[in-house]
Amino acid sequence: MALSLPQTESPGARAADATPTRFKDRLDQRIFNAIYARSLVYNACWEDPAVDRQALQLRPEHELLVITSAGCNALDYALGGAGRVYAIDANPRQNALLELKLAAARALDYPDYFGLFGQGFHPRAGELYVARLRPQLSEFAREWWDRHWRWFASPRGSFYFHGLSGLAARGFHTFLKLQPRLREHFEALFACQTVAQQRALYDREIAPRLWSRPFNWLLSRQFVMNLLGVPYPQRKLVEAQHPDRIAGFIRASLEYVIRELPLRENYFWQVYFHGHYTQHSCPEYLKPEGHAALRGGRAEAIELHTCTVTEFLKRHDRPIDRFVLLDHMDWMSSYYPDALVEEWDCILERAAPDARILLRSAQARPDYLDRIVVGPKRQPLREALRFQEALADQLQPQDRVHTYAGFVIADWPARRAASGSNLTADAADVQA
Repeated sequence: MALSLPQTESPGARAADATPTRFKDRLDQRIFNAIYARSLVYNACWEDPAVDRQALQLRPEHELLVITSAGCNALDYALGGAGRVYAIDANPRQNALLELKLAAARALDYPDYFGLFGQGFHPRAGELYVARLRPQLSEFAREWWDRHWRWFASPRGSFYFHGLSGLAARGFHTFLKLQPRLREHFEALFACQTVAQQRALYDREIAPRLWSRPFNWLLSRQFVMNLLGVPYPQRKLVEAQHPDRIAGFIRASLEYVIRELPLRENYFWQVYFHGHYTQHSCPEYLKPEGHAALRGGRAEAIELHTCTVTEFLKRHDRPIDRFVLLDHMDWMSSYYPDALVEEWDCILERAAPDARILLRSAQARPDYLDRIVVGPKRQPLREALRFQEALADQLQPQDRVHTYAGFVIADWPARRAASGSNLTADAADVQA
């Protein structure tokens, strides 16, 4: 997850400049590394798979690699038609969450399944876990969920208020409890029938009360970024490109969602406000037809691998048609530039003809894409790939999360103009 950046770029803002130099900044980064190494960071994905599906144009013959995160989108791509989905994450706790979701899809009927992952609470969570889910899990996942299955068992809480991102959501709930009038307005906001109603209510009642100086100060603290899974390099990218720094970023992202997109259908923001989904507003894997498809065999399309992208690609012997790389290259470009080049070499070596690559960034135009050279001839990445910038610009405004400034769609290998651009066909597919 990253915070949104404006659609402009400072020429001098480079990820390499984000290396901590002050003692406080180094301490912040060490704290982030320590809690990330021991925690489930994401309990839900914050990348919109509806946008991804339009860009990916999945077919049954496609093999797709995705960073696992919370597993929601790996499930979505399997439901969207990918023949094989490789879910890769270096954090074993994220894969343990996807394992639990797959086990629940296979073993539980729909009401129990939705209770756990839709409501975030089930009164028989312990019984279901021990009898139906635990036997399906790997050793690490069993050990993790043996200690944490109670996250689903509190009638006054929710699974979605646990993990690092869940703690941030719980903190916002505590903040609203102290301001009941503001909470009432937020409740009304999610019940609005039109975007125009949302915009009027937000401008009149919410914005003047929400963006106080203490609240802006709180949002600017690195420990809040730690809970949201935003490491130091991404924070520095934000601060280099926005005059109001972190708090201004968050405000711009939230205001776009509220003032431009229908909230009644926006399950990304609803789950962290309410602590649960509804059957009307939830990811595809939580809908009855999604559950039936997973239980009917689509769950078997997903393979989990706890390793880095490079480690997986080095030992994988099949071509990959689609890559969904999220935003991990932002921090790699700062801390591990050589490893980032190695990863790109592995991606392009393993990419199938006409492979498509999606990635997100805290920069509208990620600068490392202009700096990296790849392959035996050390060809600039911008020349090796064909970047579908017009298609990305068309899809980006539809993103219901809107916490990334950069949405990149790139094809391998670069297609010659004489052969006919693929952009027109892609745009036609999107409009259709």
